[in-house]
Amino acid sequence: MASVRLAAQPRWGILSLLFAISAVTYMDRVNISVTARQMMPAYGLTDQDMGYIFSAFVFGYALCQIPGGWLGDRWGARLVLTWALVWWSLFTALTALVATLPLATLVGTVGSLVLVRFFLGMGEAVALPNFNRAVADWMPPGQRGFGIGIAIGGIGVGAALTPPLASWIMVNYHWQTVFYCSALIGLGVALLWMRCSRDRQTIDSVSLALVPVPWRQFSRCTSLWWLIASYACLGYVAYIYMSWFYLYLVNVRGVDLLRGGWLAAGPFLAILVFCPLGGWITDRLVPTIGLTRARMSIGMIGMVLAGGLIALGAWADSQTMAVACLSLGAGWLYFTVGAYWSVTTDLSKTHAGTLSGVMNMGANVGGAISPSLTPWLADHWGWTASLLVAALIACCGGLMWMKIDAAEVLQEDLAQKV
Repeated sequence: MASVRLAAQPRWGILSLLFAISAVTYMDRVNISVTARQMMPAYGLTDQDMGYIFSAFVFGYALCQIPGGWLGDRWGARLVLTWALVWWSLFTALTALVATLPLATLVGTVGSLVLVRFFLGMGEAVALPNFNRAVADWMPPGQRGFGIGIAIGGIGVGAALTPPLASWIMVNYHWQTVFYCSALIGLGVALLWMRCSRDRQTIDSVSLALVPVPWRQFSRCTSLWWLIASYACLGYVAYIYMSWFYLYLVNVRGVDLLRGGWLAAGPFLAILVFCPLGGWITDRLVPTIGLTRARMSIGMIGMVLAGGLIALGAWADSQTMAVACLSLGAGWLYFTVGAYWSVTTDLSKTHAGTLSGVMNMGANVGGAISPSLTPWLADHWGWTASLLVAALIACCGGLMWMKIDAAEVLQEDLAQKV
């Protein structure tokens, strides 16, 4: 029994570190949605300009999902995540210096911001696929949904604390200081991860790192295609919260800057609770109703409820009702995350990092469209219509779960599946 307890300790230590990195990733992507309130008038930026800047991050993020996952499968999460944290912390700091960069004289302030945020997205792309790589290595099959739910649930802390803290720093010390503080926190977490984490190296894991990625098998897996499409729907909706929710509260609902920072934390506090909860429930359901139905029920219920609550929030006249419904909508959206990420490991533990990178690339294709399309829809038909489109997309993502078979294991993993 003592050996079992000792073996369990590194698992939860790794999960705690992943939780912290997850908080940093979302702090570094949400902070600009708050500072935009002062950046936009300072640089003469329009809503559409900010949409392009938001989308640039997501394009870089989507582009490097698969390479980031492959690097984790090949070199291990410890080394890859350390360098990634340093990389994106550097570009977080450069966001504050964009107007003074020589690049700004060549491509303008907007172009310079687009490039800096694109490179920041490239660095952050490494994070989640390597979370899944670490969870696949350290957590037993019956705890992987809960494990990835805890790891990704850190976004609730990072994204919830960022709006109130960033708005306070912005009001008192100017918006550039927000990015400098975020970069320092990121570098601190990078040092902590490098010193305290380790890869779980076994004979099998060392040999499997050299196994070529079976792209042909991936392309023939119909469940994977539906998983990518469904997660793209989640990504579309999620990036509305990360890019526009604070500005929606301030500019559309008439909330003041500081109060808006606190209210904008609502969706992310809901995520903090719902994300690990959904992962825990899907793990508990597997022995009772089977792997495929356990994943499908959590994915479908969460996405459909998210869509319904977002629609209610869009229509609500009451400010309180709108914030409550939209916050719960985010919670139910991320209730599904444990099921999504567990399916990538269910399909192929051998290539869990690469396969989760493939899936998350789909999310960020949806996420790249969302920040630019959302203000365009709002300009033409109003914010209510724009949010109703997001609600419909969430419901469509939920229905796609009917086509996902989590037991469709890749052939080369049949011998490895545990």
